[in-house]
Amino acid sequence: MKLDDVRGFVFDVDGSLVHRGADFRSEPLPGAVDVIEAIRASGRPLVLFTNGSHLDPETFAAGLREDGLPVEDDELLTPVVSTISYLRQHLPDRPVMVFGSDEIKGRMEREGVPLTETDEAEAVFVAHVPQVDMDDLETAARAVIKGAPLLTANYGPGFWGSKGLIFSRGAMTAAAIAKVTEVEPIVVGKPSEVAVEATSERLGVPSEQHAVIGDDINMDIALGHLGGSRTILVRSGMSGSLDLDGIPEERRPDAVIDGVEEMLPWL
Repeated sequence: MKLDDVRGFVFDVDGSLVHRGADFRSEPLPGAVDVIEAIRASGRPLVLFTNGSHLDPETFAAGLREDGLPVEDDELLTPVVSTISYLRQHLPDRPVMVFGSDEIKGRMEREGVPLTETDEAEAVFVAHVPQVDMDDLETAARAVIKGAPLLTANYGPGFWGSKGLIFSRGAMTAAAIAKVTEVEPIVVGKPSEVAVEATSERLGVPSEQHAVIGDDINMDIALGHLGGSRTILVRSGMSGSLDLDGIPEERRPDAVIDGVEEMLPWL
């Protein structure tokens, strides 16, 4: 595949550029650093969009740098960024109940999002949570039944680590609220239109001129399709054993590679 006409690159992180261990430290996959440096040398922008929602983007980027992946703060997006954008567009100044870390709650408050812990919430946002209180789940469910939209950073099973699938506790939490309220969660991470808008804004390039690279056909490749982007499936993570023959043609990627190092000749 030729990528010389692509003007901006969107990468997934876990399972695509790095694998994480149980301590959440990451190890760059073969070719990951070389691909990032080659794109930068070509003068084109790139952004990493992770569905990880327990840290600020800047904290996330700093951790990746410490582990050897040379990503800048402004090259990292998370669902917290796209969620704040969604709330500003659709629910400005409305109180939000957040399932998430203190760091994420603090970020949202600094960005002007009013937070509440009552069923008077006019939106419920589920990010990553290590533990969940049943009373909080019931409060959120009451708010949703009253009409508050249920927003979730991630509604997939999880992400790929060094020893296989790491389950998404955020998705588990959102699923619990969705079950009792019979309300379908609105995904504000990958894949979603608001995530497409976030990557386009950060890159300064229309999504039709992006290449989206990731290991999850239901998140990364779906995100690319939403934006009309070029899509590349990496088999170093979630989709390692996926049989594409069983996938409808409109959901398939434009190219499939075993690892990101195979992109180097295309750049």
